[in-house]
Amino acid sequence: MRLDTIKKTVNGKTYTSHLLRHAYRDNGRVRHRTIANLSRCSSQEIEAIRFALKQKGGIQQGPAGSDDVRIQQGLSIGALFTVSTVAKRLGIVQALGNSQHAKQALWQVIARVLDQGSRLSAVRLASSHAACDVLGLQSFDENDLYLNLDWLCTEQASIEDRLYRTSRVDGKSQLFLYDVTSSYLEGSQNQ
Repeated sequence: MRLDTIKKTVNGKTYTSHLLRHAYRDNGRVRHRTIANLSRCSSQEIEAIRFALKQKGGIQQGPAGSDDVRIQQGLSIGALFTVSTVAKRLGIVQALGNSQHAKQALWQVIARVLDQGSRLSAVRLASSHAACDVLGLQSFDENDLYLNLDWLCTEQASIEDRLYRTSRVDGKSQLFLYDVTSSYLEGSQNQ
């Protein structure tokens, strides 16, 4: 791939086009396929694209004379945002509330969905995800999450009641689940 700059003069006026092109062979002849017309890009953008195309192996070196350029991975947001959106739609966020304890409980739910593990692993997971930014959490450690379990224990009944109320449509339950794993039947003439 390369960036071609084409200048054309028509009626005394010069037009400049910047085309991103790919060269290939067709029956022994060299052909050019235009991938994109970049004529509307600024001169700085054109130079940045030229630089990127010259670096083909990677851009880690940065432009000449700029040793202060660093490339690093930012905090992950995709999975966290997706699971928190599902939690909002299911009414979990509303049932938990808006306190820091509620947000920590929500993080524990999300952490369990993203990667099952201990409270310490949930703290480590938060350091690689944007949990504090997305959920509005203050910084926390595993001791805070263990204390949060105490809060969840005392609030469990009211949280379950709020979840139940948000899941009902027109005051009627739509789905009932029951456990029959302890049932045991025997018979000699099952028809």
